[in-house]
Amino acid sequence: MAENSIAAYTADISLFLNFLTNCKKYTLHGVDLPTIQNFLEAQGLQKISKRTNARRISALKSFFNFLVRENLTEHNPFLAVDLPRSGKSLPKALSQKEVLSLLAPPNIDTPIGKRDHAMLFVLYATGLRVSELVGLPLSACNLNAGFVRVLGKGNKERLIPFGDQARERIDAYLKTARPFILKNKRSNYLFVTRRGTCMTRLRFWQIIRKIALAAGIQKEISPHMIRHSFATHLLSHGADLRSVQMMLGHADIATTQIYTHIDQERLKSIHKKFHPRG
Repeated sequence: MAENSIAAYTADISLFLNFLTNCKKYTLHGVDLPTIQNFLEAQGLQKISKRTNARRISALKSFFNFLVRENLTEHNPFLAVDLPRSGKSLPKALSQKEVLSLLAPPNIDTPIGKRDHAMLFVLYATGLRVSELVGLPLSACNLNAGFVRVLGKGNKERLIPFGDQARERIDAYLKTARPFILKNKRSNYLFVTRRGTCMTRLRFWQIIRKIALAAGIQKEISPHMIRHSFATHLLSHGADLRSVQMMLGHADIATTQIYTHIDQERLKSIHKKFHPRG
């Protein structure tokens, strides 16, 4: 599994074990359905999302399956717990006008500004996941061919093209910004910090929000929203679903199909707004 998934499942299990300790339950043999219900009620007060709640139950169900296999407990009490229906919420995307505003920040004269600007262009040009973007190796970017080589979820490799505008920003960053950020340090990462390491996902999220505010975009924005915008704008301009699936790195085309619903929702809103007898 991906490191982020392992970290999330570990946190879910630790949370439950801490809950048991706070309830003065020091053995897993005493975990029953009322205990689980109390745990879920306590989590409900934290206003966690249905998706997080579903993942948490799934992680604990798997954990207790493991304990049963290892003869560390006799039964799995989570088998009696149904996963909550999370529903399919449509991903949020920026309009093309908002993307243009985002890609034209007011000040990119500094090396750091040029780096951030190049990262934004690559993100929108390729639809990378934020973890893929910040960890992109220098060797993964082929400026001559106009491709980035990405090792995504499940260690699956894919090639994603980018256009001339992204190429120009990357080239400018490599020539006039990256050496000044690194100074005498060496790094294998494409987008670097002053320490020579790659940026954290949280830090890039903060950078995007700052640029969005400067561009006059008031809505909450995230790197994943730009990935959604990449897919939505491609499909709305006639790209075929299978190609978008390959570029996004989705294992199942059903995951990509949700973007077709976004365009349908947009058409419905236009129809409702402008049709005289809608």
